[in-house]
Amino acid sequence: MNPRTRIKICGLTRAEDVQACVRAGVDAIGLVFVEKSPRNLTLEQGAALRAEIPAFVQVVALLMNPDPRQVEAVLAQVQPDLLQFHGQESAAFCQQWRRGYLKAIAMKDRAMSEIEAEIAQHDPARGLLLDAHAPGGQGGSGQCFDWNHLPAIPRERLILAGGLRPDNIRAAIAQVRPGAVDLSSGVEQAPGIKSPEKIQQLVQQVRQADQECA
Repeated sequence: MNPRTRIKICGLTRAEDVQACVRAGVDAIGLVFVEKSPRNLTLEQGAALRAEIPAFVQVVALLMNPDPRQVEAVLAQVQPDLLQFHGQESAAFCQQWRRGYLKAIAMKDRAMSEIEAEIAQHDPARGLLLDAHAPGGQGGSGQCFDWNHLPAIPRERLILAGGLRPDNIRAAIAQVRPGAVDLSSGVEQAPGIKSPEKIQQLVQQVRQADQECA
């Protein structure tokens, strides 16, 4: 039987959106700590949202080329289950915090050899998040990349992101068969403002795709 596709919703900024994700059965919630992002949170906001998240729903803190002091502060005040690094961080940098981590891999405007070299460097990562942004970009743009050109990653480590929405998620899962999917703008009314209806539709479509792929 095809394993269940896990779902992460990223870029939450409101308690009601966290609650909507929990009600819908989302597996993980992403909190963004990147100053130039429209979904950026202060440490206090992140800690307040973290308090809304029950047991067995993972909390992921997203950072991009952070100062070590920022990582330490996020770990201390927000206490995420996982860290997600979205910049040019080395594997040594990502590993030093003794916390499982995800590494975002930029897929736009890059040779496959370059992508594969970065993936090999981050062998210790718990998951590799393939996103549509170019190197140095933030993601969350609502753009897809070419799903026909994917690096060789075991399904359980492959997290698909970039331009996913309720109306294309079944096709994405059928073609890519990722272990998990990660959405932000695809379930939003506006940057950082999620739509409970879109979140519910998304979860329903993922579960239907899992049944079709079984």
